[in-house]
Amino acid sequence: MADAAKKPIKITETILRDAHQSLIATRMPTEKMLPILDKLDKVGYHSLEVWGGATFDASLRFLKEDPWDRLRKIRAGVKNTKLQMLFRGQNILGYRPYADDVVEYFVQKSIANGIDIIRIFDCLNDLRNLQAAVDATIKEKKQSGKGHAQVALSYTLGDAYTLDYWMNIAKRIEEMGADSICIKDMAGLLLPYTAQELITAMKKSTKLPIQLHTHYTAGLASMTCLKAVEAGVDVIDTAISPFALGTSQPATEVMVETFKGTPYDTGFDQNLLAEIADYFRPYREECLESGLMSTKVLGVNIKTLLYQVPGGMLSNMVSQLKEQNAEDKYEDVLKEIPKVREDLGQPPLVTPSSQIVGTQAVFNVLMGERYKMATKETKAVLRGEYGQTVKPMNQEVIDKVIPGEKRITCRPADLIPNELSTLEGEMKQYKQQDEDVLSYALFPQVATDFFKYREAQQTKMDASKADTENGAYPV
Repeated sequence: MADAAKKPIKITETILRDAHQSLIATRMPTEKMLPILDKLDKVGYHSLEVWGGATFDASLRFLKEDPWDRLRKIRAGVKNTKLQMLFRGQNILGYRPYADDVVEYFVQKSIANGIDIIRIFDCLNDLRNLQAAVDATIKEKKQSGKGHAQVALSYTLGDAYTLDYWMNIAKRIEEMGADSICIKDMAGLLLPYTAQELITAMKKSTKLPIQLHTHYTAGLASMTCLKAVEAGVDVIDTAISPFALGTSQPATEVMVETFKGTPYDTGFDQNLLAEIADYFRPYREECLESGLMSTKVLGVNIKTLLYQVPGGMLSNMVSQLKEQNAEDKYEDVLKEIPKVREDLGQPPLVTPSSQIVGTQAVFNVLMGERYKMATKETKAVLRGEYGQTVKPMNQEVIDKVIPGEKRITCRPADLIPNELSTLEGEMKQYKQQDEDVLSYALFPQVATDFFKYREAQQTKMDASKADTENGAYPV
């Protein structure tokens, strides 16, 4: 085989972000990560995904850790490999759209604290909701030479999502000035031969590198990655074996072995990967014993394929029906989901659109009349507050749910005035570093609780137990 034909596949390792987010609800503490960073850094990965997604919220809320501190510690331990994060467009890592000044400051601080690649997505694939984050990354790159804007497309199925749709949007992403594209198959719906077709088509319409991120939920991910690599994808996401499969990614070692001796050979050292797996294996056992890792998320969920609904959305729906003693309505709700999705303009089913569609479908079935009661989120989608959907929304539903209300046609963030200085004013008593303002912006209550906890740790006084009247503080 001539060297000219070699095209080693690049790999992003997800063990420090998506793998544990998917399998143990993002509960891996920083101290579990630090001892293995040196070995992870030696593998030769394209990047390590270490931050963003739910890690920010979980660090503050459950682990009582400063997410910025985690990022700085990881950066200090990883000298040669790029660090990557997941960023929800205008929502950053929170659950509402933020003003452009907050988005820009967050990008700036993420890069300053050690992030190299920012993977930016929007639940509707509305590129207007990604523009501010992409622009901020480009600006940072010009100023500091650091930063890479990767636009992630939420992969989904439906008659609107033709090959032409994907080819056209890939071209538009290139025109936006992004550095690369990611196909983000959050529900594990991308079939192997469809992936081959998709990558081949997208490669014709853009020169940007293309990365594939998929989940093992429906049992397809390894085969899908294989066909994508053969079709010319540039990077794939994998997870070291103790935290692979189930709702996570394909196993790193398996994919490395698959391409051995082919033009796609990674050249990774399996002995080094085995040492990394050995490090995480006892932690996996610990998580299984404590129940933090449920065997439910480790199998193949074929319903995901049959109903084209992400696994998390199905379990959410089951618990909603259980609460209402209406588990017998399961099949009815499953039939209602695609109808609601169609009414709302066929959005991809990813956070938060999956929760919105699922909850509305449950209401429609339980009420016995469609849209008799609509959630405030459904109303917001219909008003256009989340952005533009790929298909027009159902006018009858609009008239029933938000009769006579004005709808938004501009980029939703155009209506949000700058808010950074206001936020700063609200939390200045707790501020110990610039980044604290951003933690507060995303999760005001959770961050405030964390700041109080941090102060108590530093002063060895617990403010929540303080006898403020007599000025007595327990140590």
